[in-house]
Amino acid sequence: MALVLAFGLVLLISVSLSGLAARTILSTALMFLVAGALIGQGGLGLVDIPSNSAFVTVLADLALFTVLFTDGQRAGLPDLKQGWRLSGRALGLAMPLTMVGIAVPTHFLTGLDWTTSFLIGAILSPTDPVFASAIVGRTDVPMRLRRLLNVESGLNDGLALPFVLIFLATAANRDTDFLTIGIELAAGLALGVVIPAVVVLAWRLRIFTAEPRLQALGPLAIAVMLYATCHLTHANPYLAAFAAGSTIATLDRVAAEHFEHFGDLLSEITKFAALLVFGALITPERISHLSVGDWAVAVIAILLVRPAAMMLSLLRTPLPARERSVAAWFGPKGFASVVYGLLVLQAGIPAGEHVFDLVAITIALSIVLHSSTDVPVAKALSVEPPDGLPTGQPERPAREQQ
Repeated sequence: MALVLAFGLVLLISVSLSGLAARTILSTALMFLVAGALIGQGGLGLVDIPSNSAFVTVLADLALFTVLFTDGQRAGLPDLKQGWRLSGRALGLAMPLTMVGIAVPTHFLTGLDWTTSFLIGAILSPTDPVFASAIVGRTDVPMRLRRLLNVESGLNDGLALPFVLIFLATAANRDTDFLTIGIELAAGLALGVVIPAVVVLAWRLRIFTAEPRLQALGPLAIAVMLYATCHLTHANPYLAAFAAGSTIATLDRVAAEHFEHFGDLLSEITKFAALLVFGALITPERISHLSVGDWAVAVIAILLVRPAAMMLSLLRTPLPARERSVAAWFGPKGFASVVYGLLVLQAGIPAGEHVFDLVAITIALSIVLHSSTDVPVAKALSVEPPDGLPTGQPERPAREQQ
């Protein structure tokens, strides 16, 4: 109950300060991360959550699925076609470069073997625009930039998973079943398209008419069925989530629009809960053994590798230099890396604890840097905060404003 109470309190504070956060460097994501650290064993010791517990794994998995499903509904097939040249470069060039660019310094600075180093590179290669919400969540930011970051993050989580599983199996001295991995990826993509397509086409029959106030629950029902089906069949849930959201947006734009507000709130709730728990896992005991080289890897991954890989992949594209720089900077590490780091702990490889702790500090540093710079960067793009935000000042009558 201490964890529930803390979540409710921090949620109340973050909602109350959300108007201020939309205009300044104050970050609601960072507030949840810090709150988790305060109530965890590294702070006041109010909660004790083992990092290898099923609760942590399920929460992170559910949060990632929810965020990807919601993001997918902003990327229908027409959007994917329009932005595929940029997104394809990010996925086909920047992502592999990021993986290699993280693995090489990890090997030389931490002393980990090549397999484990590439495992860390694979874990940290996905991006998560959740921590750059002022960029990807605002309609006044250029569409091509939002689409690039959304599609990249929606697809790279699932694309990184095969590499994580391959390097993890190699580190654990197990045979890698490439066929099984390929089937899981293909099954996730297929389920993500077929299940929502069947439902959406059925909705076109006259007998199926949803009451307006319940229409937002239609896509939610699809998401619940898809999540359960993926885990029952071992299909990749992350590719399935993004594919399902995109399929709904393509076939039934009205349903996607009805779900949008509710979906945003749902993804925010799961995201904040996961951040609170993740913050509680980052204790002084866990990170005290990390060397200078470990910390250097975290800094290099965020400040050098991602920006360089993205800038290189976007050379000779029509994207303006300013937007190209924003895309290069906003490669935050998020829920996919958390989930994959937890997979390492559960696998019991020799360097599992070391890998998880190094991944954890990289994610924490990324949240601090990216979630506190999205508003200043949005302002640099000449984007003003949305109208109607609370200012903390009493409203003046219209005659006084004239």
